[in-house]
Amino acid sequence: MLTEAIPQEIREQLEQKRGQTNATAEDAKLIGAAAFEAPREDILIDSVIALFLGKNVLLKGPTGSGKTKLAEHVSAIFNQPMHAVNCSTDLDAEALLGFKTLSHDEQGRSQIVFIPGPIMKAMTKGHFLYIDEINMAKPETLSLINGVLDYRRSITNPFTGEVITAHPDFRVVAAINEGYMGTVPLNEALKNRFVTVDIPYLQGEALYKLLKSKSVLRDDKQLRTYVQLSADLLTLIEMGQLPDEAGSIRALLDACDLTAYIPPMRAVARAIADKLEDERERAAVINAAETLF
Repeated sequence: MLTEAIPQEIREQLEQKRGQTNATAEDAKLIGAAAFEAPREDILIDSVIALFLGKNVLLKGPTGSGKTKLAEHVSAIFNQPMHAVNCSTDLDAEALLGFKTLSHDEQGRSQIVFIPGPIMKAMTKGHFLYIDEINMAKPETLSLINGVLDYRRSITNPFTGEVITAHPDFRVVAAINEGYMGTVPLNEALKNRFVTVDIPYLQGEALYKLLKSKSVLRDDKQLRTYVQLSADLLTLIEMGQLPDEAGSIRALLDACDLTAYIPPMRAVARAIADKLEDERERAAVINAAETLF
């Protein structure tokens, strides 16, 4: 799991920490799987080193490029549970930090208790926090956690007034899809709190190995053809004729799976083309597939 390219000092300390985890059985379920296939080795190495040094890591890349898989992979490497926040325009302080609710003690007396949210849990337990699609959240909501992301590593709970300081092992990984509908540019103050890692789509032999290991499709020739289709679609994306989502590895894997049971052209339509809004874009995907299948 730990490549030799990671400095020996860091590898040794990570191995030592892996044997010292105090995660409960429930928290251990939140530890990710080491299943990320890196387009380049430096992507994983740099992410691990930055997190080891206590930096926040921002993963940038198109949809389906494996940002969540990478977050889960580093969770496995550090052997740390990972609490997730899925951002949207409706995200509020309660979804991030927690909320108050009515409860009853052993004597049946009513009392108001605070139920911690993902940020509070990760901070107090020294776990990983994964903020997915961080640029979907309103800037005023994200400003609540500025103190969590800088040198202070603390936050004042607006519901209890308590100041929470993060455990030394607390780490933050965020993911961003740039240029998508509903997203807003991250302000400079927030960007400066992260080390940024770009994640391109997997291609070539690495993509073939992924499809071969993950897909139910066993026809080697067709798998190779899907690798070529992916390359052709990425060329169209670079030319501005297709949106980024047309190159999604997740969608490509869906098409491979369907091809095990239905004709590949139908599989491409169902898994890739029909997801696109523009008729010309759908036609471009079908045209690219028709030259191969």
